[in-house]
Amino acid sequence: MNTLVALCAVGAEKILGNEIKQLGYKLAGNASGRVFFLGDDGALFRANLCLRSADRVFLQMAAFTADNFDDLFEGVYAVNWHDFFKKDAKITVDKVRCYKSRLNSEHAVQGVVQKAIYKKLGERWNMSTLPESGESYAVRVYLNENTAHVLLDLSGLPLHKRGYRADGGAAPLRETVAFVLLQEMLWRRKTPLHDPFCGSGTIAIEAALYAYNVAPGFGRQFAIEKLPFFDARRASEIRREEAAKIRTDVEVRITGSDIDAEAVARSRKNAEYACVTAGRALQSIGIDAKIPRPDFIQADFAELSAPYEHGLILCNPPYGERLGDEQQAVQLYKRMGVLRDNFTGWNFGIITAHRKFQESFGKYANLLKDVKAGSLNTTLYVYTDSTADRQKAKHQQKG
Repeated sequence: MNTLVALCAVGAEKILGNEIKQLGYKLAGNASGRVFFLGDDGALFRANLCLRSADRVFLQMAAFTADNFDDLFEGVYAVNWHDFFKKDAKITVDKVRCYKSRLNSEHAVQGVVQKAIYKKLGERWNMSTLPESGESYAVRVYLNENTAHVLLDLSGLPLHKRGYRADGGAAPLRETVAFVLLQEMLWRRKTPLHDPFCGSGTIAIEAALYAYNVAPGFGRQFAIEKLPFFDARRASEIRREEAAKIRTDVEVRITGSDIDAEAVARSRKNAEYACVTAGRALQSIGIDAKIPRPDFIQADFAELSAPYEHGLILCNPPYGERLGDEQQAVQLYKRMGVLRDNFTGWNFGIITAHRKFQESFGKYANLLKDVKAGSLNTTLYVYTDSTADRQKAKHQQKG
């Protein structure tokens, strides 16, 4: 049994934990932005392929107490690194994080860990200098209250890079964050969903992949596939198993719009890539079916009207680097008040880094959730329609 560590946006640990449990793996604790879990050898690949809210997945190589550099060196040296790499491997300690630990110099920790790894490999292979001419691999270290967690990166590129986005436009929302927003809003596939600022289509595309149960990693490769112990045959089996879970028999109403024609074209192109990739996964198991694309139209949000009695508006309106200045942002948020009038009976989820959004929007949210969106500290403002809630409760009482 392996101990794995999945990274996520701070505050999304519970959502990621629920995903991990749904894959059938046992949780083994968490820290800020990290979730530990236990899994078999197949989990090393499946977690990368299937987790929607994870930024990276690591294999934990060691965990030990290290309140001095000698203990840190010995703990890293004790790992049988030669079982995980070829002799020409280039190994980099790409990141160190220290929290409430006696060893608090990230640069010094990085150097000791690198030295311990190469000393172990050199002695094992009887080589004074390693060639470093082969594949590159990343090791990461977290020192948390004098406990060192030494991790091997299994993902490579961050997992929000699904492989379907040819062009993200200006400051696009990360795919992992889009999925977190959907979960925070408790969105389900039967609920109509519209994004009036679709940008590159991320929210709509992630909703579609989730609704049709398409694993988000079908369109890319992972660092584990270059490791000597990678089981390509088992990975192919896992891909087929996950392809068999794709749903094509469900009714989904996902739409997006943008005033910018280029944004609409970009969203359509990205959605096409994503859905074609899903179609290829189905073809790999002998199913000739297509995943319906989300619908995108060019329109100013003020021109929109609700096509259904109830639904969800979920959006990432332009702000900061995507919009000129604060005054422009305030004016935009004031204009957005028309959405409340045109979409009565709908719930709203709006993410922004603007601290005075509610005052500009003209209504205070029912719920606020802090969301880390890349380097930005943003807030998800949740507006639930009381009329819709009352009607739903009344319907349930009749039933």
